Amino acid sequence: MFVHIGGECTVSDKFIVGIFDFDGTTQDNSDTRSYLRRAEADDRVEIVSPDIPRSFVVTADRIYITPISTATLRRRLSRSYGVIDNDV
Repeated sequence: MFVHIGGECTVSDKFIVGIFDFDGTTQDNSDTRSYLRRAEADDRVEIVSPDIPRSFVVTADRIYITPISTATLRRRLSRSYGVIDNDV
């Protein structure tokens, strides 16, 4: 199944490694911030929308920065597997 992650972008759920909150993981001098900088230098980062980023999706070969919240993406991913998640 494919999950819509914002803008015109969909990603196969088979390749999603993780979905992370942008603000909660990218504080000054964080390892995540360094990871994103290295990925950007390697041309592996794609910004899916000009809107304010709320999360990023890590796949096997790319990182997608998206304005969609982690809760919404998690709900979409759960629905692609037929799981009803009432906590989100």
